[in-house]
Amino acid sequence: MTDSGPGSILVLSDSLAYYGPEGGLPADDDRIWPNLAASAVGERAELFGRIGWTTRDVWWALTQDPRIWAAVPHARVVVLAIGGMDTLPSPLPTALREQIRYLRPAPLRQGVRTAYQWLQPRLSPLGWPVALPPAVTVDYLEKIRGALAMVRPDLPVILCLSPTHRSPYYGHVHTGRAPATAAARRWADEHDVPTVDFYPPTAAHFADFDSSAPALSSIAADHNPDGIHWGFGCHRDVAEVTIAGLRSVLGIGADVPTIGAVRGADPLR
Repeated sequence: MTDSGPGSILVLSDSLAYYGPEGGLPADDDRIWPNLAASAVGERAELFGRIGWTTRDVWWALTQDPRIWAAVPHARVVVLAIGGMDTLPSPLPTALREQIRYLRPAPLRQGVRTAYQWLQPRLSPLGWPVALPPAVTVDYLEKIRGALAMVRPDLPVILCLSPTHRSPYYGHVHTGRAPATAAARRWADEHDVPTVDFYPPTAAHFADFDSSAPALSSIAADHNPDGIHWGFGCHRDVAEVTIAGLRSVLGIGADVPTIGAVRGADPLR
């Protein structure tokens, strides 16, 4: 599904695109939402992503990764499934947090990381700061859109609005999502970028999730126990939302088969 050639759906994302209930999966796994969505519209997915990627990281990848440069000329549409990481609580400013990996010697790095991991869930209920403020997210979205338009002015772009989580690592807090979603919607409206909303399916799947509970509902039990990444049921529902957007952009009729029903939820709860 991810070999180069014409007729691809280019997906720029974070680990939510390729993690399942037990961890990361290869980009060509047919159970993850990019491949489900691409297959449903008769295409294949070209997936580029990495764990923890924010919109800023995707911009850096777009400008630095020659594999993406090779994929852009063959893409029929670009799906920006980014911004979810931007909205997560980040008590230690991102620029400082990302420097932990560079600390030496190793015992110092491990000690600092352990301390941060202890503090993160305890400070996350403050809800602030987030990894990237909405204005910064929008700035990078516009840089990405502008760069793609310079190379392929005919190339349509779809923006995926942020999903949610129920992660104990972030104190089960996601107050940054709604303002980020509102800012992303305004940007998309200003530039005629179609959107698909990942919040309803993920909110429904996380509704009964409690990683400490001895027994979870059948829906919640399919999730990754970290409370961030999704089970395959959620991947299918997220793919369903994406398929609708792809059909609209590509001019494909509504008779294209879908893969399941999306559960509804208040998009800005």
